[in-house]
Amino acid sequence: MQHPISITSIGSISALGNTSEAVWKCYQTDSHCFTEKDGVLVAKLPQRLQEDIDLLRQSNLKYKSLDNSVLYAVFASRQAIENAGWSLNDNFGINIGSSRGATALFESYHKAFLQNKKAETLSSPTTTLGNISSWVAHDLQTKGPEISHSITCSTALHAMLNGIAWINSGMCDKFLVGGSEAPLTAFTVAQMQALKIYARTRTETSSKTHLEQSQEVLKGLDCAQPDYIKNFPCQALKLNKTENTMILGEGAAMACLESGISQNALVKIIGIGYATEILEHNASLSTDAICFQRSMAMALDGFKSDLVDIIITHTPGTIKGDQAEINAIETIFCNKRPVLTTNKWKIGHSLGASGLLNIEMAVLMLQHQKFISVPYLDPEAPKQIRYILVNAVGFGGNAVSILLSK
Repeated sequence: MQHPISITSIGSISALGNTSEAVWKCYQTDSHCFTEKDGVLVAKLPQRLQEDIDLLRQSNLKYKSLDNSVLYAVFASRQAIENAGWSLNDNFGINIGSSRGATALFESYHKAFLQNKKAETLSSPTTTLGNISSWVAHDLQTKGPEISHSITCSTALHAMLNGIAWINSGMCDKFLVGGSEAPLTAFTVAQMQALKIYARTRTETSSKTHLEQSQEVLKGLDCAQPDYIKNFPCQALKLNKTENTMILGEGAAMACLESGISQNALVKIIGIGYATEILEHNASLSTDAICFQRSMAMALDGFKSDLVDIIITHTPGTIKGDQAEINAIETIFCNKRPVLTTNKWKIGHSLGASGLLNIEMAVLMLQHQKFISVPYLDPEAPKQIRYILVNAVGFGGNAVSILLSK
């Protein structure tokens, strides 16, 4: 990468919390953030943050008709801009994507249409893909370019690639990039179950008392869990699992990008890579994840691979997907494989937002110089944390790899 880019701020909202302090505190525990919703395990926002989103919805008459995917993006974007110290005069660009978009709202409108044979007035403008970036731009009152896209689970990191391209072209010197996802609807979960990749429900071990207890605990941001649900139902990055264990999570994460090495930079982006492989199936990934091999090699171009300390993997908790990415990593790094970690065992897969939540995880490790491990694995923590590679891939075989440094 010819010109480094600074990440000067991160804003997020997820099951982890909504401040860097809360997120870091949550990462220090060995408890996951899953609870049951409509009989399936999900990673939803804690009660306090759900109330914050409701306040945001009520704060503006126009916001009452917006989907949670939009409100999560607005919430996280406000945080990111404030933390970066950007003003309205900066006229920064915006690129925010989503894998599913306005899922709950679309399902609600479609259900009403089937019943009444008539569409609601706002059904189109509030469910279009451009809905997210447009409302964020409106809320932040920026006059820069605003772009939306959907590239399945690598959406947020593709937004980062696009922001970098705009900055390096000289057409913009600041860009807000990220992803937002609100997929915890019955139909979305059913789609994942139809693919046979969703974690089985452990209802046989739960009880009303335990469920009520878990809901009470989740009102806080410490990710504590009752005993009955401590068995790590999402086995992301574990290669000897015997069944698929992916679980959906909701949230949004945004990053403020600035040209060059900014004085207030959290981390630097020093390498980027991307690739798409030929599909054999709509949801397929080759056994050796050729797309990951190419994206990682591109991100490492001119950089010694043995200097990479950590890789934050995409590994969603599926048998084939996790193994394919590990195969690709072993091919690229040979005998000097970096330490691997993931956050999906803790917060599940937030689809289009997951890549930026991984970036947030990397930023925190670089800042605190402390490795965030996976409790059911036993990797040796790196002696120092200087360089972290972040991976993401989605349906369609489109992989992205981002190399970060202090």
